[in-house]
Amino acid sequence: MKKLYLLLVCAMLVISATAQEKPGGKKRKKPSGAYNKQNNENEKFLNKQWWLGLKGGINLSNTTVLKSYSVISRDESTGTTNKKYEDFKQLGSQISLEASFYISGFSLSFQPTYQHAVFSYANEYEWTGTGTNNLTLTYDQEQKVEHLQLPFIIKYEFGGNTLRPYLQIGGYSAILLNAVKAVTITGVDNASGGTNEFVDGPITVGADDLFAKSHWGLIGGAGVYYNVGNVRLNLDVMYKYGMSNISSTENRYSNDRLTGVGDAMDDLTLDNLAINIGCLFPLRFLENGFKSLDRK
Repeated sequence: MKKLYLLLVCAMLVISATAQEKPGGKKRKKPSGAYNKQNNENEKFLNKQWWLGLKGGINLSNTTVLKSYSVISRDESTGTTNKKYEDFKQLGSQISLEASFYISGFSLSFQPTYQHAVFSYANEYEWTGTGTNNLTLTYDQEQKVEHLQLPFIIKYEFGGNTLRPYLQIGGYSAILLNAVKAVTITGVDNASGGTNEFVDGPITVGADDLFAKSHWGLIGGAGVYYNVGNVRLNLDVMYKYGMSNISSTENRYSNDRLTGVGDAMDDLTLDNLAINIGCLFPLRFLENGFKSLDRK
């Protein structure tokens, strides 16, 4: 009889185990403690996170003249300059390493950036004589400047979980890495009895000494994150507003080749409109099955 009871108990255990494994059978619920623990881990991942990644893109530059200078004497009473700056026309580039700490909608971001900016201006001089005897010279000046920028930015995110727009504001300091200047001279000579057009140059020189070793500015902009699993794709636009002079006041006339063609750097600030795309990765991971899009 005892053997019969033992066989019946074993048979009931086998039947019970088989029923639980059937596709149509009901799954056993996880203990509430384990569920709450997993939910808390998900919330920590989504609401408090370190992100690290790269981004890069293109930029356009704009200058604001604080005070104009020239090698050739001119009438200072008008307060005007004969230099014509071409704003937001020359294409530059940048690449950034981004490290951000996110908590409950806000991010504090540090983004060391290599920036290559290009801006240019042209100045024109005319010498007139009797009749049609005159000479017109135009100097096209192109500046290529490389800086290491150190921006600190605060971001505010809003919207859904898949697509999250954000606003950003901050400031930066910039350290000069390299500068190159190219001058092309074009002219029209009517002094020889006919019209003679000519082009001379370009004259290309290293121009590190003509720029300030450092400057600083403010940042404003907006962007959007697109969450793919635990990874964030990023598109952002930022405007960098220069607050200090980027020209060297001590070395304004130090380059003989440039002063010889009538050039002197103005005191000016440099603004920059930058567009970036990038990718960010979380530094705190959950198990492989979790995706940030799981949260509705």
